[in-house]
Amino acid sequence: MKLSIVAYGDPVLKKVCAPIEEAYPNLQELIKNMFDTMYNANGVGLAAPQVGLPIRLFIVDTGSDDKDRYKKVFINAEMIEETGVLWAFNEGCLSIPDIREDVMRKPNIRIKYYDENWALHEEDVTGMAARVIQHEYDHIEGTLFTDKLGLLRKRMLQSKLDNISKGNIKADYKMRFPNQRKKR
Repeated sequence: MKLSIVAYGDPVLKKVCAPIEEAYPNLQELIKNMFDTMYNANGVGLAAPQVGLPIRLFIVDTGSDDKDRYKKVFINAEMIEETGVLWAFNEGCLSIPDIREDVMRKPNIRIKYYDENWALHEEDVTGMAARVIQHEYDHIEGTLFTDKLGLLRKRMLQSKLDNISKGNIKADYKMRFPNQRKKR
């Protein structure tokens, strides 16, 4: 089932998310629905707050090329280390459609997390997969990629961000807008 993606301005996107237990209700169904939602929106990652749930869960699938594909579920993830020289890359976000900006991130990470079967992992990840993980991890920490932009750049984007929160945007997927006026 495709879920609605929460748009910029919804308070759930700014919350530090709570850990979940293995007995979290309908977790496998939620994970499946998140993958369906992400694929429908042509994303490479999706975090639970983006579907309105303030829990420490996110998914990543970097693409269909089997050689370099990185597809995983992250539950109760903890970023242990980010290393290397900062590099810029143009990022976007399903909760912030039609805005893409260069974001500086380190290329190497060490992350600890549970997978969908509650197996504990500690893993080193590099390159594009590390960048996607960092972006989704930021979501469960209440941080958006726009928070990493300079003050001037963010100020220049403010009217676009306001329009997104009001629903004055066309997305190719189902969204929920926090400041949309009710139609009479």
